[in-house]
Amino acid sequence: MGTLTSCTNEDTPLPQTNPNPNPINNGKVDFTLDLTIIANKALTGNGGFIYNGNIIIARSKSGTFVALSKVCTHEGTTVEYKPATDDFYCPNHGSRYDLNGKVTLSPASLPLKMYMTQYTDATKMLRVYES
Repeated sequence: MGTLTSCTNEDTPLPQTNPNPNPINNGKVDFTLDLTIIANKALTGNGGFIYNGNIIIARSKSGTFVALSKVCTHEGTTVEYKPATDDFYCPNHGSRYDLNGKVTLSPASLPLKMYMTQYTDATKMLRVYES
C-alpha cells in the first residue's frame, strides 16, 4: 500500500469576489452597500470612492454620497473621483464632471447618469437606486 503525500506547501490564493450585491435588480439599479465591510471602507470617510458594477460611488468633501455612471460619455473610459477638486475626472482625455454628473470640461459633451442615494447612519447602510 502506498503513502499519501500532500500537494505543495504554497498557498493558492482564492479568487477575490465582490462582496457587494449586483447593481441591477429587475432591470433597474437598486442595491445596498454595507459600509462596515472592508470592500466599502473607502466610503466611511469624506473623499473616498468605490466602484460597483458600472457605477462609481463617492463620498464628497462635505460628506454627501454621490453615485454616477462610471463610464465617461466621451469614449467610455472609467472615471475617477478626485477629492482635492471634489469632482470626477476621466484620465483618458481629461473630461471633468461635477457632483451631479454635469460636464464641466470637455471633450465629453453628455453628463454622467446620476443615481439616488439614501444613507442610514444607524445601520451604516447606503442604498443606491434609480427611481
